Amino acid sequence: MRKFIIAFLILLGLAVVGYFGYQALQTRRQANSMSDLQTVSATQGSLTATIGATGVVRPDQTAMLAWETTGNVDQVLVEVGEVITAGQTLASLLPSSLPQNIILAQSDLITSQQQLDDLQNSQAATQQALQAVNTSQAAVYQAEQGLVKYDQQPYKDDLERAQEDVIDKQEALDKAQEDFDPYEDRDTSNSTRQTYEQRLIDAQIAYDEAVRKVNLLELEHQTAQVNLDSANAALADAQRAYDKVKDGPNPDDITVLQNRINAATATLSKASLAAPFAGTITEVDIKTGDQVSPGSIAFRLDKLDNLLADVSVSEVDINSIQVGQPVNITFDAILDKQYNGIVSQVPAVGDIFQGVVEFTVVVELTDADQDVKPGMTAAVNIVVDQITNALLVPNGAVRVVDGQRVVYILENDQLKEVEVTLGASSDTQSQVIDGNLQVGDAIVLNPPQDFFGSNGGGPPFGMGG
Repeated sequence: MRKFIIAFLILLGLAVVGYFGYQALQTRRQANSMSDLQTVSATQGSLTATIGATGVVRPDQTAMLAWETTGNVDQVLVEVGEVITAGQTLASLLPSSLPQNIILAQSDLITSQQQLDDLQNSQAATQQALQAVNTSQAAVYQAEQGLVKYDQQPYKDDLERAQEDVIDKQEALDKAQEDFDPYEDRDTSNSTRQTYEQRLIDAQIAYDEAVRKVNLLELEHQTAQVNLDSANAALADAQRAYDKVKDGPNPDDITVLQNRINAATATLSKASLAAPFAGTITEVDIKTGDQVSPGSIAFRLDKLDNLLADVSVSEVDINSIQVGQPVNITFDAILDKQYNGIVSQVPAVGDIFQGVVEFTVVVELTDADQDVKPGMTAAVNIVVDQITNALLVPNGAVRVVDGQRVVYILENDQLKEVEVTLGASSDTQSQVIDGNLQVGDAIVLNPPQDFFGSNGGGPPFGMGG
């Protein structure tokens, strides 16, 4: 028994020594951790609130220019990087290599133009009046053709189905609202509330789309009728003007000649390629002597003086973005350089990618230089607000504990956890809109994990959590 008591006392002594040794070690560890803390004072100041996203640079206009006939390339008149004007000839085919119909079109064009000049010189007023009538008749015909389908059964069936769909979608929306109402006041994290809320959102989207379809069908019909009325009024005016000068040359002769000229001109244009708009040649895929066929790509033309970036923005941020807002742009491929731009287009409708709604916002670069090239990935920060006199905290100091954002301050050489509610943010700072943080508090930038306690600590704000 005595040996047992002695052994017990020895073990008890070792435990006491171990406990106090462990406490001393923890004290030293905490002291070392406290000495390594980095702090910054909570301040009031200005904040530029931004929404960050990425996008891909593209030209305002792009065209792939292809041949419409066969032949051998005679001249290539431009090279990569050359800035050209609208209508400028870029390349031509060797005349002797052209198909027979193009060669004969030249003679037909000369003959027809001479004959038309003779008629126009004798009765210019008649020709002009007739052209106006022909143009108006064509417009009336097109308007009538555009209106035909609205008197046919398929359109009526489409409209009726669309109207019935609106009724169905309204009933579904009402049912979704009825299902959601009992859960509306519950916490937003409640899974049942989230389910019914999503059903309500989906039902609203479906109803809005059904209404839009009905409106679009009805608007198309109304527009077609207005076009026909306008075309008939213009034809009546043109006919009255022509009646005054109709004793001139035979209108059919003029029509035939004009059609022959148009056909010959269109045929001859296939022997060369011209720029549809002003821009920069970015690809040349032909050389003198190459044999080409219809569809063979010859050039790529880009309008590089006006570069855009298509930026994907989440549905959470889209309502904060407006046309005209300033934009800061950087590129991984262009170091130590920042570019400026503005928001030029904000879509009214989003697209769903893998179950996530995204909106493609178009940003126009206002000071792009030769380093910026189409296809580059751009890091875009859209400036959505300028806030003054705000209480600011560094984003890197914010942690998430049990779903609540907090910062740690150093008070009397002790760490203290302070809950904060954040508002707008930039890349480096966030606005504090609620909480017990005060101006001048020593915010800890690198609180050690040992001080988080049993609740744990999330990563810095903006890095997850």
